Amino acid sequence: MSTNTSTSRRLQRLFLTGLLTLLPIWLTWVVIKFVFVLLSDLSKPWVQPLSQRIAAADPRLLSWFGDDWVQTTIAMIATLFVILLVGWMARRVVGQRLLGWFEALVARVPLANMIYGSARKLLDILQTKPDGTQRVVLIDFPHSQMKSVGFVTRVIREAGTGRELAAVYVPTTPNPTSGYLEIVPVEKITPTDWTVDQAMSFIISGGAVAPETIPFDPPASQTTTR
Repeated sequence: MSTNTSTSRRLQRLFLTGLLTLLPIWLTWVVIKFVFVLLSDLSKPWVQPLSQRIAAADPRLLSWFGDDWVQTTIAMIATLFVILLVGWMARRVVGQRLLGWFEALVARVPLANMIYGSARKLLDILQTKPDGTQRVVLIDFPHSQMKSVGFVTRVIREAGTGRELAAVYVPTTPNPTSGYLEIVPVEKITPTDWTVDQAMSFIISGGAVAPETIPFDPPASQTTTR
């Protein structure tokens, strides 16, 4: 009986060890596959017919253009090229004018202007540092004995008292695109010296990628510069 119990526990440990070993590999594959399929699907509508025409031009030498994996690869490369081209143009005057024209067009569409405008503002905010406080902070959430990593998006004032309040976006793990928006008194937030990239790595990895030390309690007295 003891032999069966020992064997069962050993199998459980082996199973758990194998699961914990394969889980990060599987998660990495899921993310890479998602990005790969997403990028390739954007260009497939025009890559597929073009590849088929090339394959039909000389079936003996160019028939491989008709294979699905070739079309998918070409579509992904084409999408990556377009993204790089847009990034290059966005840094030029012509690209900025085209982007301004596109934003003006989107602003006329009722639902699209709300989604695009909100996403654009959030990305712009995360690239700039607010006045008087650090970008990456810790707040008491969901209660005072627990901390959550958040991004200060704006510092506002309480009506009547003038007390400073921070709008803090708290992303969820492992998907930081969803989360909570909390309004926290500035004196209640715990500032950190993390960059946005470090905080995102911490959140996406579920805390596996983290510094050796981290502040937990807010400073006794915090002053802000205006």
